[in-house]
Amino acid sequence: MIQGSIVALVTPMEPDGSLDRLGLERLIEFHIEQGTDAIVAVGTTGESATLDESEHCDVIRFTVEKVAGRIPVIAGTGANSTTEAIALTQKAKESGADACLLVTPYYNKPTQEGLYLHHKAIAEAVDIPQILYNVPGRTACDMLPATIARLSAIPNIIGVKEATGNLDRLRDILQLCGSDFFLYSGDDATGCEFCLLGGHGVISVTSNVAPKLMHEMAVAASKGDRVTAERADSFLRRLHQDLFMESNPIPVKWALAEMGLIKPYLRLPLTWLSESCHAPLREAMRLAKVI
Repeated sequence: MIQGSIVALVTPMEPDGSLDRLGLERLIEFHIEQGTDAIVAVGTTGESATLDESEHCDVIRFTVEKVAGRIPVIAGTGANSTTEAIALTQKAKESGADACLLVTPYYNKPTQEGLYLHHKAIAEAVDIPQILYNVPGRTACDMLPATIARLSAIPNIIGVKEATGNLDRLRDILQLCGSDFFLYSGDDATGCEFCLLGGHGVISVTSNVAPKLMHEMAVAASKGDRVTAERADSFLRRLHQDLFMESNPIPVKWALAEMGLIKPYLRLPLTWLSESCHAPLREAMRLAKVI
């Protein structure tokens, strides 16, 4: 069972754009020490769109190696080509990942039947637990609850990361798929309420910066302790907002550089955080007690 506070981990980089392996190892140890429940390697926040296939697989393999079984590793292996997604998922399995996270195909805007057949093909091709990822704000493609329900009948499709921020979706999916299907919030701002309503965890950007508080919130929410969960989340609300002042992962990489955890680099077409955003994000970090 993979649940709780799951970090959508950034990918640290060197000044020349190459992977910073020492920085990645430092982040992994930081998260294990702070109580993060699982790591997503090379998701959107990990700049998957700008890593080539070799780098993508290298980050997954390195993360699995350094985590060394202490917490689960979920590999981001989605693509808008079904054959590419199958290849990435197979390589993640060979690297020892515990599960894979597969975003809905972006840009080409498949139908609901196309989404069903895409994910069905990947699940049948690679025997590894798979988590669907619905984020229409990024992909221009919305996987509806009825399609998720169809896919939930496939044994190794174990859950969905729902990033619309629409809590009615959670209720619909719970009703259609049942409690054995794992539901993860992909929206930090509503993640606390999502878990209190029956979700199993949050695949989070905020947990990059404030992993201990995110873990405390998720533990309390899993126990139905609304007071404790909402109190922990109250320190994080500004971060939930300000980490999206510019496109993710621009603000979160700036915040981690401010904390001395990574070097201040990402890849074009992403650019470093605008000067006007520095003071408000720094204040959000202060409120969360991470600086």
